[in-house]
Amino acid sequence: MTPLHTIRRLTTAAALALTLSAGAQAAPLYSNGTVVGGDGLSVLVTPNGTFGFGAQTSANNRVAEDFSVPVGSTWDVTSLSLFAYQTGASTFTFTDATWQIITGDLNGGSVVATGTTAVTDEGLVGHRVLDSALALTHRPIFQMGVDIPDLQLMSGSYWLTWSIGGSLASGPWVPPAALTQDGNAAQSPNGAAFLRLVDGGSQVRVELPFSINGSAATVPEPTSLALVLAAALGAAAAARRRAG
Repeated sequence: MTPLHTIRRLTTAAALALTLSAGAQAAPLYSNGTVVGGDGLSVLVTPNGTFGFGAQTSANNRVAEDFSVPVGSTWDVTSLSLFAYQTGASTFTFTDATWQIITGDLNGGSVVATGTTAVTDEGLVGHRVLDSALALTHRPIFQMGVDIPDLQLMSGSYWLTWSIGGSLASGPWVPPAALTQDGNAAQSPNGAAFLRLVDGGSQVRVELPFSINGSAATVPEPTSLALVLAAALGAAAAARRRAG
């Protein structure tokens, strides 16, 4: 499976930067918040009212979050990490994820890459619980790996959208990473347009957890690139003179 397209071909500067950074290890390039606390709990605190947000592929429900590649950087993306639970699960019950990376407007922007990918179990990270029932841990939150086709992202703003397949009747549900008035998470219910997500009780906006993984390179500024290329051309000319 290959992405539909990448944003654009790498510029000379970006290609040189990636060459210079060859051998870098894949690592989280972007992580949208902590899923659980140090006690392994994601606590729904009253008057907040939503345990998790529907991202069921079977119901055509999708969620979305924004992220940015910093100016002067290029990301070589190799995988995603997503977080979800199915109520009543005792083991990893997730099967696949349908995902998109979009640039521009969430509902009308350009699709950079898309796919449906089998997911792998990256471990139990904790439990979604109610503040009045901390010991009731029947909503286990798992981290899942999504090994997407490699792609390069240039500096700019993007959206990640996703839905998840699971083998149980309830969910998959995505727990919040945070409730904040600056939250940008959105949901497309039953294939409809994306709308901003808010908690059902407090009406506070939501941030959803995810991680984008790969390696990053710093793209030289034009002046720096010119100096590098001039040095390379000078070395080549000197080599020719010595050869003559």
